[in-house]
Amino acid sequence: MAQMKLHWSPRSPFVRKVMVAAHELGLADRIETVRTVVAMVKPARGLLPENPLGKIPTLVLADGTILYDSLVIIEYLDSLVGGGRMIPAAGAARFTELRRHALANGFLDMLILWRNERDRAQPSQALLDAFALKLEALLPALEAEAPALAAGPAGIAQITTAIAGAYMDFRFADLGWRARCPALSAWQARFAERPSMLATGIVDA
Repeated sequence: MAQMKLHWSPRSPFVRKVMVAAHELGLADRIETVRTVVAMVKPARGLLPENPLGKIPTLVLADGTILYDSLVIIEYLDSLVGGGRMIPAAGAARFTELRRHALANGFLDMLILWRNERDRAQPSQALLDAFALKLEALLPALEAEAPALAAGPAGIAQITTAIAGAYMDFRFADLGWRARCPALSAWQARFAERPSMLATGIVDA
């Protein structure tokens, strides 16, 4: 089998999305992970020729084709096994899945920006307050999705939402999200026991 190269970090929730999907699809053994360190203030110069955005995940196929970001990579991996498992192929189910994914993925984006601002020597209180205000809308929205997530298959929305919960535990334990989202917390805890999640846990290394 032809190998694919994935620019990877053990702390990136977006890389983890790709790897969880790869495990769910039975493709993890076809992906070679290459440790690539990226930071907002320190771009990975070696990555820029392959991804001018300087972001991970970036997937390099055996023929040299380069794919980014995580949504594109996961849809490509899905296509390798016939499609429709990570993202429904058409109709209302496809757009519902993509909307749920956009909610969870946008939440991850916000959490990363929030952490970067929080960790600055002189963080902007206005930005911190804005992130906190958005959190008050996001947690109820995610909690409302919990029954549908529990009833659906392990697609891209479920994977991304579960990873968002794990990232909150990892970087924002002080938010107390589990007490505020009991249905989402219970579902996420069950999803976290899937072999794909256990094989890809975020490591602070």
